[in-house]
Parts: sequence; structure tokens; C-alpha cells
Amino acid sequence: MPLVLIRHTRVDAPAGICYGRHEVPLAPSFDAEAGEVWSQLPWPPDVVWTSPSERCRKLAERLGGEVRVDDRLRELHFGEWEGRPWESFRGPESEAWALDPWGQRPPGGESGEELWKRVGQVRAELEAAGSAGHVAVVTHAGVIRAWRAQAEGRAWAELLAEPIGFGSVHLLG
Repeated sequence: MPLVLIRHTRVDAPAGICYGRHEVPLAPSFDAEAGEVWSQLPWPPDVVWTSPSERCRKLAERLGGEVRVDDRLRELHFGEWEGRPWESFRGPESEAWALDPWGQRPPGGESGEELWKRVGQVRAELEAAGSAGHVAVVTHAGVIRAWRAQAEGRAWAELLAEPIGFGSVHLLG
């Protein structure tokens, strides 16, 4: 099944803010960026799966096709750190999480392993459904890293440092 993973476009949030699941507005450049994403697609999507975050849904709606919102496509949940400057929660908890994002959770959030599992569930469903035409998935950098690691047979940690640009398009299969 042909599938593209797409990261949402730029957001209008101060630099250094933790906004995993926190809603942040889209940048004023959204229209131009959405057009750039469209121009990078290898084909018009028949179905667009999307995170419920507004920054993803708006892009999904622009791409055309049937839009399906799935909560499992949300970004990693940073719990109590959401919406706060990264510098504001420096300490033992954040240091433990930075050393082991796979097994540790931010306070009230989720671990990398939990993200990995929910992404795997969505992937399995799409694969089991068979050919649904051309599929696009509009989501977040963390989800794209987990999806690609699973699809490419790589460890999640290998992709953590790899940049996933705003509006980037990743063709799979």
C-alpha cells in the first residue's frame, strides 16, 4: 500500500516551548507551506489519516481525500511539561527522562515505549485493511520517527536525533 507520512507545518509558538499534545496555533505561513507539502506528494491521497491536533487536521483537510482522525497519531504526551519552556523543568525527572525516553515518562505523560505501541497498532490496522488506495498520514515528528523505525526495522533510538522538518514528506512502501 503506497503511504506517505507528513509532519504538520510550522507553528506559531515561542522557541523552546514543549508542545507535544499542547494545542499551538499554526504559523501565518500555513497557506504557503500547505501548498509546498501538496507539491511534494507523489500522488493525490485517497485517504488522509491524521492526528486530532489542529495543526495536523488543518493540513489533512487541505490535502483532499477522505479524512480519518485517529487519537493514536498524537505526539508523545509530555504531561505536566506541556506548554512550558523546556528550561522551566530542568531537574532529576527531566534528566532521567532524557537518559531513558523509552522507559521513563514525563510527570503525567507517556514513555517512548507507549508511543511505539500505539503507532504500531495504527500501522497494523492499515496493513490489515489492505489497499485503500493512496494513503497519507499527517502527524508529528515523534510518531514519524516511531513509524519509520518500525517500517525500516530500526531501533527507535536511532531516529531520535534525526531531524523531521515541518511539512516534510516521507514516502513508505
